[in-house]
Amino acid sequence: MRILILGAGKMGTFFADALSFQHEVGLYDVDPKKLRFVYNTERMTQLDEVKAFEPELLINAATVKYTIEAFKAVMPYIPDNCIISDIASVKTGLPEFYAEMKRPFVSTHPMFGPTFASLSDLSTQNAIIISESDHLGKVFFKDFYNTLRLNTFEYSFKEHDETIAYSLSIPFASTLVFASVMKYQEAPGTTFKRHMDIARGLLSEDDFLLSEILFNPYTPGQVEKIQEELSKLLEIIRNKDSKGMADYLTKVRSNIQSK
Repeated sequence: MRILILGAGKMGTFFADALSFQHEVGLYDVDPKKLRFVYNTERMTQLDEVKAFEPELLINAATVKYTIEAFKAVMPYIPDNCIISDIASVKTGLPEFYAEMKRPFVSTHPMFGPTFASLSDLSTQNAIIISESDHLGKVFFKDFYNTLRLNTFEYSFKEHDETIAYSLSIPFASTLVFASVMKYQEAPGTTFKRHMDIARGLLSEDDFLLSEILFNPYTPGQVEKIQEELSKLLEIIRNKDSKGMADYLTKVRSNIQSK
């Protein structure tokens, strides 16, 4: 299959590499410097090159801020029967866009990022495929994600946004609060250093991506839960409530037990 990938960022180049040995892959980016170390892939910087490539599948890996803009720029240069797809972690505006385009589409979300995941072993990582997607597109990505040993789940657009509010917004908000009260430590403990590594990794991400994930309409309810739990914990600490602390730790341990 001829597959065109938009955007030579971390995920775009990862997808190009992973797909290039079984498919004819083209990678398009307006910045030629980002294409310097791409191999086994046709590199493109002009939309006329996209037209000549005649992709059968388009994977939009542009930064979430530019996902729809990138779609609109390339749409006149791809065949009418080309399946269009995105891997965006934020789906805001995409259901409406796909409905307007009236093309076959598939929307997925690989639930890992190059910052934290080991790309050489993704067996512990997950991917979501949007249930409203077209059948052939879903079959392609299910097969592809299986080859990566990802655990694949099928959610609707609404279910995806609810899941992201829980699985991303909670750790993002918690990490931002942790980092916001930090001060330099000459002899940090192991737990502190691990939290700092997570914070540095999170804050290396694109500001727009962080904002959009936290602006998810389902996020406020999750952040309110964090506030409620902090209030409970603060009360226990202030009162030096040993029994309350024991009960709280028991509850927390039960929450993190593997199902």
